[in-house]
Amino acid sequence: MAGQNSMPRVKLGSQGLEAEEQIMRPKCSKNFSTISATFFNICSTHFDKSVSKLGYGCMGLTGPYNAPVSLEDGITILKEAFKQGITFFDTADIYGIDSANEYLVGKALKQLPREEIQVATKFGFYALKRPDVIIKGSPEYARSCCEASLKRLQVDYIDLYYIHRIDTTIPIEETQFHPRFTGENWEKNKTIYFRLEELSKKYNCSPSQLALSWVLHQGADVVPIPGEIVVYLLILSGTTKIKNLHDNIGSVNVNLTSDDLEELCEAVPIQEVAGKNHDEVFYKVSWRFANTPQPKAK
Repeated sequence: MAGQNSMPRVKLGSQGLEAEEQIMRPKCSKNFSTISATFFNICSTHFDKSVSKLGYGCMGLTGPYNAPVSLEDGITILKEAFKQGITFFDTADIYGIDSANEYLVGKALKQLPREEIQVATKFGFYALKRPDVIIKGSPEYARSCCEASLKRLQVDYIDLYYIHRIDTTIPIEETQFHPRFTGENWEKNKTIYFRLEELSKKYNCSPSQLALSWVLHQGADVVPIPGEIVVYLLILSGTTKIKNLHDNIGSVNVNLTSDDLEELCEAVPIQEVAGKNHDEVFYKVSWRFANTPQPKAK
């Protein structure tokens, strides 16, 4: 397994990530900068400071893809993440029953130095009525959700606040931003995972470390948050186990050359991946279909 080291930092500015260095991206990641720019252009940031190069996605602490951990265990995991250099925590008002995730993060923050932690949370899901999802991004709704999140997190400010999915009925300027593993798709995709698993032996790391390292090498303006990101095939879940947390952190020490990155892209060709990374309900409201109207002329 790759070892641990001091966690690198990335500067996050009000117009997106500001990086002092640029890393060449392989051909297969040509759309990565577009996705990153889209994400940060629709965010509203409170600060102009640095964040840990690796973040922590808090969703798994309260389900839904696993049994929720106890409050005590959740706080312990977040404190251990901070101890290991992770200061960028991502949550959302929809995570957990009755926003349990934000409550948990808030209680953990009481035991950590708030000024050293960057908290990101999200809003936007107004109603889940399958097969439809109602997304609401009006300024009034954003403000009411933000105020509710502030109370649940027990903080005076939120470092990064953004919309979970896009409300395509209003200009984005007014808002201010796992089916692949079932049935036949699983049978098709597991062969790709086995390729990744075999490649990880070459770098003396785990498959999850290799996948995270690939993301880290997409540029100095990329900050992976395990738990909130899908890398082609492998879902990197926000772990509920200290051992897996340490494993994720070890990814910062997996060094890949441009040739290595190309080899990984060839091993996990996007056109061979079967199924979507979300079920149809959530896929329809993803950034892929997020064209919004132009703002009205003043």
